[in-house]
Amino acid sequence: MPHIIIDGQQIACRTGISVLQAALDAGLNIPHYCYHPGLSVVASCRLCLMEMKLPDPRTHQMTWSPKLVPACQTPVKDGLEVRFDSPTVRASQRHVMEYYLLNHPLDCPVCDKAGECCLQDYTEAFGPAASRMIEDKLKNPKKDIGPHTLLYQDRCVLCTRCVRFVDEIVGTGELRVVSRGNRCEIDVFPGTPLDNPLQGNVVDLCPVGALLDKDFLFKERVWQLRSTPSVSPADSRGQTIWIDHSDGRVRRIRPRYNERVNEWWISDEARFGWEFVHRADRLRSPQIRVGSAWEAIRWEDLVTHIRERFVERLQPGEGTRIATVLSPMLSCEEAWLLVKSVRNIARRATLVLGHVPVSGEDQRFPKGFVINAEKCPNRRGIETIIEKSGGPRLGFADFIGAVAADKFSAVYLTAGYPTEWLDPCWPQAFARMGCLIVHELFASPLDEFAAVRIPGAAWLEREGSFMNCDGLVQAFERAIPPPQGVKADGQFLHELVGGTGLYRAAKVRETMAAVLPQFAELFVPRAAPQHAH
Repeated sequence: MPHIIIDGQQIACRTGISVLQAALDAGLNIPHYCYHPGLSVVASCRLCLMEMKLPDPRTHQMTWSPKLVPACQTPVKDGLEVRFDSPTVRASQRHVMEYYLLNHPLDCPVCDKAGECCLQDYTEAFGPAASRMIEDKLKNPKKDIGPHTLLYQDRCVLCTRCVRFVDEIVGTGELRVVSRGNRCEIDVFPGTPLDNPLQGNVVDLCPVGALLDKDFLFKERVWQLRSTPSVSPADSRGQTIWIDHSDGRVRRIRPRYNERVNEWWISDEARFGWEFVHRADRLRSPQIRVGSAWEAIRWEDLVTHIRERFVERLQPGEGTRIATVLSPMLSCEEAWLLVKSVRNIARRATLVLGHVPVSGEDQRFPKGFVINAEKCPNRRGIETIIEKSGGPRLGFADFIGAVAADKFSAVYLTAGYPTEWLDPCWPQAFARMGCLIVHELFASPLDEFAAVRIPGAAWLEREGSFMNCDGLVQAFERAIPPPQGVKADGQFLHELVGGTGLYRAAKVRETMAAVLPQFAELFVPRAAPQHAH
């Protein structure tokens, strides 16, 4: 492990990184714009310039070089000595910041980036106290450059992070630096909007308020947001995310660094796929069928009602005519509780992996980012639990055939998909079902044949874990409460299995780990390599 000296302080650092990254890892506040650990190094912003000791060409003694060098482009080497806290470096930082502010508009009060903008922070810490600009500033109209993104060009500092991202990570190259001199600006090619499956990341990458998300624009101030770590259910990769929310509503979703899955990025499916959570047509109370009408039932009475309905249909064979459909949208803990509760009543109940939605083929990008075609977060986790539970089991297609052949008299079916998932011919298979219990987010064609309808909670209204396609078990926390009248799935299933008190996913995992070693330890991404923005 090499050791370098920064401002007289010896620092141990990782091999192969830059001086800037070593300084950031050590907790030093070194200003920078163009540098990002996930992108190539261009050393264009000139904010991270430093003094470095080099051998004098005449005396061969180590002396401070008169030329400043970029810290982001200088690799660490054992014994290297550099300094940022010097009059020369501070003067350089002030001059560079003054240049960035020459044409920058004074619109912080209405800018969505205010509160998390490094131009604000750097101006206070390293910039000049006043502007010497007396000429009119260059003004550029805002541009609509894609379905989700606006470009406020007069705020841009030309760090080119967005350009490098679409070139290196996505490979689509819609963005470019156009014109020359003080007229340089970011723009898209004519007729080529910024519209790729990862395009939302350019908003996260932008260190100022130049690139903004249309869906979040003017919706909330960032200092009013709370952030909750979570795992996206968009596909089976298990992309880790931050859910930013306030007043019980989701405001935006951002990537959370994960070295094994998504690094610094997330797909647009993960970023924008949460709107269904606030749909007005969410189911909001449990109901039972009385004749041809639905009648509300209290949550306290629902547990007893379900148990009685299942017991009524127990046949010789220890419940072989009872089935449970475990949706891949369930958490591992919820699936475990549901299997346990049904098997407590019917020891030979059939376990079914629910419908696994697939869309197209896997999308692979130049630097290794993958968007899986499998659009559910926990297929592998459900399969692991079903396999360990033993007893009868079926695939979903075979299950539908068995239902149509009247082989089951009672079914507990969980769904929770964010979009329509039923094939038009599937509901009719349940026409002769004596007792169909549907645990779902929205009304569906299955309701025509259901005896009990249970409102479900979305993943960000629950806590638990998902097992991704590579076998990583990752936990997620509850960000917002379920709609009024809805009980979180884990809490209800905890009560259905006979538990008392509050459901806690971690406690359930402890029980699971005794028979499923995969759940003994969660995968927790390491802390992201430090960088200011």
